[in-house]
Amino acid sequence: MGGLLRRVRRRGTADAPGAKPPVADAPAEETLAGEADVRIAYHRYGGELYGFALNALGDHQLAEDVVQETFIRAWRAADGFDAARATLRTWLFAIARNAVVDAVRRRSVRDRADRREQQEPEPVRTDVFDHLLTRIELDEALLRLSDEQRQAVVEVYFLGRTCADLAAELGIPAATMRSRLYYGVRALRSILEENGWLAP
Repeated sequence: MGGLLRRVRRRGTADAPGAKPPVADAPAEETLAGEADVRIAYHRYGGELYGFALNALGDHQLAEDVVQETFIRAWRAADGFDAARATLRTWLFAIARNAVVDAVRRRSVRDRADRREQQEPEPVRTDVFDHLLTRIELDEALLRLSDEQRQAVVEVYFLGRTCADLAAELGIPAATMRSRLYYGVRALRSILEENGWLAP
């Protein structure tokens, strides 16, 4: 697996993370079943994952290591990926988040050993990558709502509009809009809980 990623990375700027993969069309359902799938996933999401790790760590080499570690972990745990529960992109970002936390811990241990004194572990900038991961998870959960429920939740719950205003704009009773909002929020919470994306 490490050899595969090294081969992909050695191909130069034309094959940099984020470049288009060497396939005509994206598969209907992404997997990591073979080396070709890993190569495609690396091209599609490697650049994003690198930016995510660099933003959290502030170290180019560590960020590259995190991206490689993410794909190694994903390759080893490929059987645990369920496309019905989350996209490959969301699954990779969740793995990358854990890899970033592990990288920070390892760096803190090395720093303490070098200075031969105890120090507080370097804080992980969770506000940056937690916010990004939350946005990705929320976007995916919203896509699983009906069009009417999604419109009510986004317009009223997230954009601050009133049910009355939105109902008047759509020419429907306000009670109908309140019902869509209620069931939409309830369905959204259920989806987030089902996928373990909602904090207890």
